[in-house]
Amino acid sequence: MRATLIRKRRQWVKKGGKVLLRWVSGYLGRQSLIGDQPFFDKSVFPWIQELEGNWLKIRGELDQLLEYRDSLPCFHQLSPDQKRISQGDNWKTFGFYIFGDRFAPNCRRCPETARLLDQIPPLENACFSILAPGYHIPPHRGPTKGVIRIHLGLIVPQAREKCTLRVADQVSLWEEGKCVVFDDYYEHEVRNDTDQQRVVLFFDVDRPLPPLARRLNRLLIAGIKLSAYVQDAKKNALKWDRHLQERMDRPG
Repeated sequence: MRATLIRKRRQWVKKGGKVLLRWVSGYLGRQSLIGDQPFFDKSVFPWIQELEGNWLKIRGELDQLLEYRDSLPCFHQLSPDQKRISQGDNWKTFGFYIFGDRFAPNCRRCPETARLLDQIPPLENACFSILAPGYHIPPHRGPTKGVIRIHLGLIVPQAREKCTLRVADQVSLWEEGKCVVFDDYYEHEVRNDTDQQRVVLFFDVDRPLPPLARRLNRLLIAGIKLSAYVQDAKKNALKWDRHLQERMDRPG
């Protein structure tokens, strides 16, 4: 009985939250200081230049981590709400930040990546996003228009024209060492129609907004942090951290 009540309450909160997020996101889009479109020029965030200039340091830490790829969680194993878009063993993730909270164990494993991320203001989410060959992430939307998503290309298949990011009606390609800036509240999908994996440093930053809208956005993000959507991900991240550490400590 208790489990049923908890499940129904979660469904009710999720449904009500979507209505609230839709209304607030419309307002934030109208208030945005950088416009409201699927993709943005990198110049909206001047600090991107330093991140791109240090991409090989990040790539070096990623290469060491990929030796333990099988011990990394899939997206849906951290966030069960993502089961529709993350299936099988195809979309691995290694998180550094979860809605503003630094995940210390992974930051210690990749100190140079963590140092660069720590300089980004204000950072909400960050992870390595590791997509298997041949996988398609179906169309979906992010939870809020209050953040802007950025991908730094780290491993891009040679046939890069077959590995695409569609946002609304526009399509972009990744390039190693370069960032793609977009609004993930628009419907978007990813196709990796190659025989090679694709890896990006995936992170979200607060959308530039005027003071009143910025305060509303901070309240919204604080509410999201308290939701099961985020709390489940944090708990699961700790479980997978123990699993990864056991694998790293194992001889050979």
